Amino acid sequence: MSSTDQNPERLYSAREPIFPRRVSGPFRRLKWWLLAICLGIYYLLPWVRWDRGPNLPDQAVLVDLANRRFFFFWIEIWPHEFYFVAGLLIMAGLGLFLFTSALGRVWCGYFCPQTVWTDLFILTERWIEGDRNKRVKLWNAKWDARKVRLRLTKWALWLAISIGTGGAWVFYFADAPTLLWNMLTLSAHPAAYSTIAVLTFTTLTLGGFMREQVCVYMCPWPRIQAAMMDEDTITIGYREWRGEPRGKHRKAAGADNLGDCIDCNACVNVCPMGIDIRDGQQLACITCGLCIDACDEVMDKIGKPRGLVDYMALSDEARERAGNPPKSIWKHVFRLRTVLYTTLWTAVGVGLMVALFVRSDIDMTVAPVRNPIYVTMSDGSIRNTYDVRVRNMHGEDRVFKITVTPAETYSINVEGAEDGTFTVPPDATMLKRVYVVAPKDSAPANTLSSDVRIWLEDIVAQERTYNDTVFNGKDGK
Repeated sequence: MSSTDQNPERLYSAREPIFPRRVSGPFRRLKWWLLAICLGIYYLLPWVRWDRGPNLPDQAVLVDLANRRFFFFWIEIWPHEFYFVAGLLIMAGLGLFLFTSALGRVWCGYFCPQTVWTDLFILTERWIEGDRNKRVKLWNAKWDARKVRLRLTKWALWLAISIGTGGAWVFYFADAPTLLWNMLTLSAHPAAYSTIAVLTFTTLTLGGFMREQVCVYMCPWPRIQAAMMDEDTITIGYREWRGEPRGKHRKAAGADNLGDCIDCNACVNVCPMGIDIRDGQQLACITCGLCIDACDEVMDKIGKPRGLVDYMALSDEARERAGNPPKSIWKHVFRLRTVLYTTLWTAVGVGLMVALFVRSDIDMTVAPVRNPIYVTMSDGSIRNTYDVRVRNMHGEDRVFKITVTPAETYSINVEGAEDGTFTVPPDATMLKRVYVVAPKDSAPANTLSSDVRIWLEDIVAQERTYNDTVFNGKDGK
């Protein structure tokens, strides 16, 4: 048996704890701002009110599963309009492709929920246990009263954040103030408590304990991103032609032959993924830019130009090695691939906007009753039955009337409405049974199948819509 069979290669390695060092700089400040904005939107948005009138919920963003509605400020999406949600998902996918093609894994480094919450958990850990060196020392120390106190304090704060994360999520699916009161009085639906419990567990586990392993082992995006990137994609890299050979002793013999890198490992110590960017592009790199801040800080201290670690494109390497300036960032960003993604993204967005503004506030669906297909009346006329579901998407009662064309060929009767008119409550649907009759000697009565158009009219607004269907008669052969 070979040594390979005896010791098979492991596909998973046990996690080695990572203790990122605090760093300051433009990319770190950008991440703080984006973290505050993302968390602020997530936690506060369910509490924003939006007046839609007396008959509709006043929560600005609400996924009303009970009534099958999605409210987003002034927009209301009904179940039959799910194509709007599908369009938004397509736009999100194209947007992700666009930004990855232009700027690498900028989503992962700045906007991904895993990154945002991991940043928040590391921040609380640093507040309680200190910066990198203190956390490393605490990790290696034996368990004593101080270590237990610090760990319990950190875990308690992590748990509070996780509960708040799960709680904020359920507030998007019900009126937030009402649900909060019901939860505090223990009268909320069990689904609310169970959802919070599940999200609390996942947030605490993924953001507090697994952290970078989620990106390396669980997330598919690092493996997909290669198809979105090319040599003109702006991503983080190390200018090894400028930094090598690296060395710390700048006053020793041969120091003039050393590159700019002093091998201080500052870029490694600040990395939340625990990688060394000097080893080249890696699957684990989320291009968060913290290594750039750390390296620029060191370059300032030793009097070297910034940019040893920087956002750059692979296609600029040959130009920079030859001493020429890199191409303009705009030439990297605006190229055929990114223009194509932008065009597709814009086309989908414009299509959704047009569909949103031209959609009608009344709608109906017509379903022929097939048992029986038709009924022969006592006078020989043929009657077909239809179930018509009317949607009133207005915020007030509306009076509707159902008619049929061609009127000279067919007559219509709406069950429960003598003159064919009826009232539908606001933001609701109503099912009406409709009977369409063709005279005995008419062509539709003696034809196996004829076209018929059923109209729905809003009496007050004079708004109309229709649905084409089929009238079944006797075979005249």
